[in-house]
Parts: sequence; C-alpha cells; structure tokens
Amino acid sequence: MALPTREYGTTGLTTTSIGLGMAALGRPGYINVGHHDDLGDTSVEAMRARACDVLNAAYAGGVRHVDTARSYGRGEEFVGDWLREQGHQDVLVSSKWGYTYTADWTVDADVHEVKNHSVGTFRRQIAESRRFLDGNPHIYQIHSATMDSGIFGDRDTLTALSELAEEGVVIGLSVSGPGQSEAIRRALELSAAGDVPFASIQATWNLYETAVGEALLAAKDAGWGVIIKEALANGLLTSRGDAPEILTQMAAKHQVGIDALAMAAASVQPFTPTVLSGAAVTEHLTANLQASQVSLSEQELSTLRTLSVDSSDYWKRRGELAWS
Repeated sequence: MALPTREYGTTGLTTTSIGLGMAALGRPGYINVGHHDDLGDTSVEAMRARACDVLNAAYAGGVRHVDTARSYGRGEEFVGDWLREQGHQDVLVSSKWGYTYTADWTVDADVHEVKNHSVGTFRRQIAESRRFLDGNPHIYQIHSATMDSGIFGDRDTLTALSELAEEGVVIGLSVSGPGQSEAIRRALELSAAGDVPFASIQATWNLYETAVGEALLAAKDAGWGVIIKEALANGLLTSRGDAPEILTQMAAKHQVGIDALAMAAASVQPFTPTVLSGAAVTEHLTANLQASQVSLSEQELSTLRTLSVDSSDYWKRRGELAWS
C-alpha cells in the first residue's frame, strides 16, 4: 500500500500523510480510552514484540514517519531496535526531549513523567536519543513547549538547539493545552529573529479542538513541517468514545470507522499535516490507515466543523482522562 507523500515543509525531508506515534506503544500506561484493555501482557518483552508488530504493519501500510519521545518509556529503544533489525533507510524519525519518564513501567504511578526544559535536560536526553537511535533523529522537538515553561526565554537551551541544527537536525517543538497557538506564534517570532531555527511543529488538532488551526497555517506558510497528534482525541473520537451520531452515520457512508473519518478530516486541513496514528495494536492501525481512502466533500467538512468545542473546555476534559 502507498500513502500520499509530501515534502515536510521546506526542511528537505519527505513524510507520509499518516505517521505512527509511539506514545501508546513504548510504555504500559497512556491517556487513551481502552488502552489497558488493548495491551493485555505489559511486560517489557511483550510490549517490545507488540511495538515491532505495529511498526511492521505501519511500514507495510506505507507509513514512513515514526514519532517518539524520551518520555515514551522505551519508545526510542523499540524504534531503534526495529530499524536495525529491518534495515529500513527510508523512515523519517522524529523524537522529543523535555520530559523524563518516571512511572517505572507501571500504569498506576502517581507521576508518569516530569517536565524540565533546562539545557542540562536537553544535553542528557539528546545523548540518550542518539544512543537508542544510532545517531540523531531527523527531527528533534521540545516536548510540550508552553509559555510558562520558560523555554522561550532560556538563552542557553535555545543556543544548544541552534547548535544541534548545525548538525543537520530539524529543530521543532510540540505544544499542548489551550495556549497552543500562543506558543506557536512565539516560536515563529524567535525563528524569524534568528534566535533558533525552528522548522517543525507538532500540535493537537481534532474535530473537537480546532483552535490551533490558524497558528498551524502560519507555521506552514513559514515553511515549517506540521505533525498532528491526538487526532482521535485520546480515543474519544472512536467507537469507544462518545462521538456524536453524525460521525457514525458519515463513517458508515464511507464504509470506515469513526477513527478513519476523524483522521481523514485532519489530513485535509490547509496546513497539510502528517497525522499520527496512536494505535497500540495492529487492528487499530489498519483501521486508522483507511483514512487515506476517505474523500470528504466540502459539505461534509462543513458539517464536521460544527463539532468543534471551546478550547478551554476541551483541555479541561482531556485533563480528567485517566492513564490506563
């Protein structure tokens, strides 16, 4: 199967319309409806085998972009092992730094990850990423850069990121929360001023949370590559969630699941993103990949736009979801 490919902004990299995110594959706990029920055995070796199965299915399905992070448990390790075992040279790997995984391979940990955007954390984590991935990832992103994290005013860390860019790594950031747009626009200002050469953005956009769309379009217009995470709203936009009946009807019309419909809607946004599948099992990945076969009419897209909710309300509800 071939997925639509596109240039990743003006970075010189090439990506596919759908990528695979490792958040639900690299650790036994994640914020996703029904995640624990999918996994069953959560031993390290069982998780490693499952990650390999999903990665193989993604590659066979045409996916050529894998996204991971230092805080995704053993996500980078699993990706690196898989790449070495399979010998794939055509997979774009993006990773993230700034959170440290602290759950000790449990689901019921009080704290699953600790955020720190200091230059010390960056230097430690880029060394770890290089070790697991046998070198630099193609894209290295600040994980959940927010206006209150201090990263945008941290001259030492921004300088370190600029130095990494000189090695040929595309520097990016991921954003989260109701302040996504503000963080993106601040990063665009820093990049335009020459303070740090940001060229990649990963953000949450889905049928419920659309507020970041204009900022993502501004990033795309600046030549940045765009990655969409949580296109299924952590499982809420699936048959397991509480998706409205209109989605069920529209999905049935296109002979796909709600998940594929939601991902298809994300993929046709004007900021031309790579939309990440967060599948933890091959069956869900296969269903997600059907998004590439869905062609939505303008009338359907107009109907889907009515599902958007207030951004603050969306993030409040997301914050109430449990790790499982």
